Amino acid sequence: MKETSNFWGLLALGVCIILSVNKFTDTKRVVNVKGLATQEVPADHVIWPLVIQDVDNDLVALYSKMDKNAKEIVKFLKAGGIEDSEISTTAPTVYDRTANRYSNEYIANRYQMQQVVTVSSGNVDKVRELILKQGDLIKKGIALNGNDYEHQIQYDFNGLNELKPQMVEVATRNAREVAQKFADDSGSKLGKIQTASQGQFSIYDRDSNTPWIKNVRVVTTVTYYLK
Repeated sequence: MKETSNFWGLLALGVCIILSVNKFTDTKRVVNVKGLATQEVPADHVIWPLVIQDVDNDLVALYSKMDKNAKEIVKFLKAGGIEDSEISTTAPTVYDRTANRYSNEYIANRYQMQQVVTVSSGNVDKVRELILKQGDLIKKGIALNGNDYEHQIQYDFNGLNELKPQMVEVATRNAREVAQKFADDSGSKLGKIQTASQGQFSIYDRDSNTPWIKNVRVVTTVTYYLK
């Protein structure tokens, strides 16, 4: 009787061990996949700095000339449909080129002055039209400093929140398709989601020649159980 009791006890223990091992194995049979979603969108905001710079020995005359040019630029912008609220003008900065006591180089013009008129607008197409027409300013004797790396044209896209739900859905669907293909190839069945994480959204220029066209990208990582 005691041997029979020991037999059934060992049998019950064996069944428990088998069930535990099966459960442990199932939780470890997973597939980790990534889903990608990309979308091309136009920029919805632009910052355009128009930099003017000149030199002269007469500081007052130089200021007068710079002020006149800045006003001509504002006039040009407003004539092109840019609103006053979209235009800002910095105070001129002056550099005394003879102030460097360590230089013996001859300075033809003592003072150098720079001023920046900046357009910040959501009407990207209108601003781009004016950028192509800035030659009209050159015809008036206003030279814009196009080699100023501190004042580059900047195109932005601010409508990301509206795209997020749809793009996450697409990325998640793509991830499931990859996981399903893996399950089919391995002779398994795709189970429920174990974990899922949304990667960061990234926005970048489509290429260097069209910075006003953006690519939006997101990658989701999903882990599925396999049966």
